[in-house]
Amino acid sequence: MTLCYRLKLEPDDNDTILVTSPDLPIVTYGDTEASALSQACEAAETILSSLIDAKEDIPIVTIPPGDRSHVLRLTLQTTLKIELYLALRATGLTRADLQRRLGWQRESVDRLFRLGHNSKIEQIDEAFRAIGREIDIHIRPAAA
Repeated sequence: MTLCYRLKLEPDDNDTILVTSPDLPIVTYGDTEASALSQACEAAETILSSLIDAKEDIPIVTIPPGDRSHVLRLTLQTTLKIELYLALRATGLTRADLQRRLGWQRESVDRLFRLGHNSKIEQIDEAFRAIGREIDIHIRPAAA
């Protein structure tokens, strides 16, 4: 699964570009399209981090074919961490259960769910395996 969210970019009244999303409560801006998209990515990560901290649901969006919205694709690490969060919830396990299964310190497990923390891919993979899941990567041509 690819976690991605639709973005709407429109000129603002002060020569900036306003970014909103129908999928996440994003409202941000930038001087250029590139800076607006960068700000939207940071905002999305902050929102998703807050949802994880509050043990809330993460919106999963299916973008219909032909939708002309800008699409915000999350980084691989952010996607894996959110997928780990979703998988843990789906199994009914807690972070404490994961900690016991891994034999790690609490802080090490908590870092797996901090989107801003650069976790080692081996640690994320080990956490998935500890809850009976495995990572399966598919590479496809990029959208035009």
